[in-house]
Amino acid sequence: MKKTDKIYVAGHRGLVGSALVRKLRTEGYPNIVTQTHRELDLTRQDRVETFFKDEKPEYVFLAAAKVGGIWGNNMYPAQFIYENIAIQTNIIHASYLYEAEKLLFLGSSCIYPKLCPQPIKEEFLLSGYLESTNEPYAVAKIAGIKMCQSYNRQYKTRYISVMPNNLYGPNDNFNLETSHVLPALIRKFHLAKLVAAGDWQGLQKDEAAHGAIPDDVKISMGLNPVTNQPANPALNQPHVMLWGTGSPRREFLHVDDLADACLFLMNHYDESELVNIGWGKDQTIRELAKTISDIVGYEGSIK
Repeated sequence: MKKTDKIYVAGHRGLVGSALVRKLRTEGYPNIVTQTHRELDLTRQDRVETFFKDEKPEYVFLAAAKVGGIWGNNMYPAQFIYENIAIQTNIIHASYLYEAEKLLFLGSSCIYPKLCPQPIKEEFLLSGYLESTNEPYAVAKIAGIKMCQSYNRQYKTRYISVMPNNLYGPNDNFNLETSHVLPALIRKFHLAKLVAAGDWQGLQKDEAAHGAIPDDVKISMGLNPVTNQPANPALNQPHVMLWGTGSPRREFLHVDDLADACLFLMNHYDESELVNIGWGKDQTIRELAKTISDIVGYEGSIK
């Protein structure tokens, strides 16, 4: 990419998109085009094509997606598969129609089989059954990869796909109904610390900033779901509830490191084969929870 090229970052307000914008600006790319959801509904093909016709971006970072954790994927599978397929299909096809020089599509590590060998290699894609809880989202992302590869094959485009591992960083989502594991744990430990201190005003501020606290989380912390006050003041000893055993291992990457890798690949990689992006080390969810607990200063129990 030349410094003067017009670059469209789809999903610029999200965790990954905002990191890409920060990286591009830091590296001296001033000609960045962004649109909020209010300005451009990416699920609407006609509007996406009109945007590309008017703006004619030369490079496209496709970071826009409907994302969520286990709870969100279980509750809204139809929305996850429909919205993600619509968004990526519209942007990839419009990039072809209006002759964008190159596109980078961001996937997710959930595209790989549930029982995937470790460490995960790119060639393991479609080698086994997906994890059922996020299968619709994973299928959408796999479709995006295959669409990029198919356009490269038929139309000689330069569309690349990258698969990051679990991410964290600025502009993360702390809503307990839609967040991923790391921000969800940070918020749970923070809430438990507030409850242990009897900081009810702090709880109200937290809900205003990051969304309602689900009833099951309130109950686990010893709160009355209706009043947000201790259900039994004499037993005001909240605990943090983790899903599962804590034994699964996950690899985490700061989103600014992902943005650095994406910019490198946009400038230096032109193959259709997808590229995994990670740090190379993992840890158990139990180890992660202990680290977060220590940093937050939570002194209660973990179950």
